[in-house]
Amino acid sequence: MQQLVSKQAKVGDNYFYLGQIYLVNDKADSAAIMFNQGLAADPKSLINNVGLGYIDLLKKDKAAAESKFSAANANLKKKDYEELLEIGRAYIKAPEPDYAKALDYLTQAKAKNTKDAAIPLALGDAYRGLKEASSAYTSYSDAIELDPNSNRAKIGLATIVRGAQAFDEAVAQLTAITTESPDYAPTYRELAETYNMWSKAPGTSEEKYVELNKKGVEQYKKYLEVNGDNSLEAKIRYADFLVYARQYDELGAVSEELALNPDVDPKIYRYLAYNAFRNKEYSKASENLEKMFAKMDTLRVIPLDNMYAGLSDVANNKVESGIVFIQKAIDQDKELLAEVAETAFAKYQDQETATAVALFEIIAKYPDTDYYFDSNYYAGEGNYQIGFKKDQESKDEEGNVINQALRDEAIANLVKAQADLSVIENATKPEVLDKYLVSALYYKAFASLTADNLVEPKGDFVAPFEKLIVTINERGTQEKNKAYLVDANTYIGFYHYFKNDVAKAKASFQEVLKLDPENESAITYLDALK
Repeated sequence: MQQLVSKQAKVGDNYFYLGQIYLVNDKADSAAIMFNQGLAADPKSLINNVGLGYIDLLKKDKAAAESKFSAANANLKKKDYEELLEIGRAYIKAPEPDYAKALDYLTQAKAKNTKDAAIPLALGDAYRGLKEASSAYTSYSDAIELDPNSNRAKIGLATIVRGAQAFDEAVAQLTAITTESPDYAPTYRELAETYNMWSKAPGTSEEKYVELNKKGVEQYKKYLEVNGDNSLEAKIRYADFLVYARQYDELGAVSEELALNPDVDPKIYRYLAYNAFRNKEYSKASENLEKMFAKMDTLRVIPLDNMYAGLSDVANNKVESGIVFIQKAIDQDKELLAEVAETAFAKYQDQETATAVALFEIIAKYPDTDYYFDSNYYAGEGNYQIGFKKDQESKDEEGNVINQALRDEAIANLVKAQADLSVIENATKPEVLDKYLVSALYYKAFASLTADNLVEPKGDFVAPFEKLIVTINERGTQEKNKAYLVDANTYIGFYHYFKNDVAKAKASFQEVLKLDPENESAITYLDALK
């Protein structure tokens, strides 16, 4: 085309088509130079005004674009239609498409020429943009009738079929095009997008989702190979497909390369972070998410970003900031509670009790989640363990409080434990009660006991211990829970001993000896009560 411009320097249309080539290669400035040179070389070649108008649309200057479009079609002859066609195309390709205006200009073009397949092809695009599938299908069919080899029109028909959720048929049509025209790259791209859309259909299993997106990866890779598209946008889209297909190793390599570009879409940092988190490189995950948050529009941040930011902070022992991120993620998407639960249980098993409890307490706020009762139980048991440890550290060997602030913290944890475990105590689901009630009552009683002043006990622990005894006896699990019964009767006996209720104290300690005849504590108290 450059040679044609040189040979036919006075033919203005040549400059327009060379400018179009520059636009395809994202060289808008060079395209503008061509369009202006075209007008200078041939003032009657008004189609160059269309090119300049499109550049205005790229700059989102719609008023300037409309002015140039008006100039381009002001004095058209009866059979002149190219300007109308190109204006219609410009509105379709614009960053903010105006399909209604495109349709207006393309309809005028069609009225002047019914033989150019490019017109119904563009009409199909406009109707598809307006979501008028039937009219789009008709227009693409008209284009094929005029040009049976129009792959663009055939792809257009396949995308309409895809939009009707007939994914298998769309794949069949697109595959047929690749057979007929293996060097036509856009078909592979559309196949990839079709597999991805298919994977999102309601009822698709996780296994099927991954399988379909792996096919999408294959097709998009084929698109890149055939088209030679090395643009940043194409590579980013390929990275998207690697995410969908769970091909994390390649995703990491591709994302690392893309991140070297200062103009890369910030979501690449998301991919780097997710991949790092998967590989337990939590500091790297946090670092990339921080970059993403700094560069990405807040409207594009998704709940999972906040979730991984929170979980990474937790893994890096930044629990407080981690909890803030996680709570934000849950507020946005409660489906992510499963992720929190998985991490909470792992932390609990690793004896990172304080971190686990903080996570369980988030889940325990949501009664509708499947993890509600589990989280309340483990938050309660964990708070008891934390409170008991703090209580021990707050006292000397004789049991005197030497650190009141720490003792107050202990009591706060113990009070939380009782509240958490009361959720289990008040539950009505048989499966919850079977799984947790006995242990919940036991730890609730001990939380109350530890929080009490045993020099002058109030005895709030007596009621949960008594309920524990009744529950075990009603369930007939005395042998299994013998240790719990010994503890419960011992501390109930202690309380009555302190209150000088001799009969009740004796009764409790005698119950202990029935379970454990050699129990020294019960024997000692009973000797003292003689």
